[in-house]
Amino acid sequence: MSREQIALKSIHIVGVGLIGGSFALDIRTQYPQVQIFGIDENEAHLDEAIKLQLIHAKASYEDLSKAEMVILAIPVDAAILKLPTILESINDHALVMDVGSTKLPICRLVQDHPKRRNFLATHPIAGTEFSGPKAAMPKLYENKTLIISEVEKTAFKLQERALKLFSDLGMRIRYMNPEAHDKHIAYVSHLSHISSFMLGKTVMEKEKNERDIFDMAGSGFASTVRLAKSSPAMWSPIFKQNKENVIETLEEYIHNLTHFKTMMEQDDFEAIFDEMQNTNHIKDILNGIK
Repeated sequence: MSREQIALKSIHIVGVGLIGGSFALDIRTQYPQVQIFGIDENEAHLDEAIKLQLIHAKASYEDLSKAEMVILAIPVDAAILKLPTILESINDHALVMDVGSTKLPICRLVQDHPKRRNFLATHPIAGTEFSGPKAAMPKLYENKTLIISEVEKTAFKLQERALKLFSDLGMRIRYMNPEAHDKHIAYVSHLSHISSFMLGKTVMEKEKNERDIFDMAGSGFASTVRLAKSSPAMWSPIFKQNKENVIETLEEYIHNLTHFKTMMEQDDFEAIFDEMQNTNHIKDILNGIK
């Protein structure tokens, strides 16, 4: 199927920050004939997105009756509030996709909606610690995994439209039920962000008494605490929506930290060496999935 066969004339993106803006950049490259409209509660974001050539023009929710495809790229708590309105606004042939990092709440929300067939639940495993239109970057999604949940509940022709778009953006598709997605993502993403935030908090509290501590911080600290620069407005709702899975991962993480502390207290550095050596295997796992 060629790009021309999709015959899209326009795409509406709700939320023109890092995720939505990066979609806009690559869509403009892959589909130069497509007009991209931006919807955002922050008027300054829309002005900036136009200036940065992420979108062609502003739009409103009232314009969605003419939409062919809508990408919902706002924080997960806002997405829950806006999705029903969006589905009620679109025509019968439009596709709406969310890109949030929790899938079970939003899938449950629309399970009985009359236009459930017009919705596709997705999560691109991509991003940075930055936010806003300036954070948008080209090829953010190239060679990245895209999780799709409950694909069978989306109209087949609309599935095809979405899959062709994702393929043209260079993404790898994986299907996962929303329960499994939210459980697994709590380990590999949500826990990482919490760890980074709490490491940053710990060091900042210590820095109050030891002013030189940041002078000693090297690349290891910078890379580990990088995620603490992420937007609390985005991440707090994610933790709330995925509370049970996040608490479970925290309990296991805290158990491992406590165990490590006990080994230190007991001067059992041979056991510490073994723990680290066994954990080193993760580099083989990560290398294998690149």
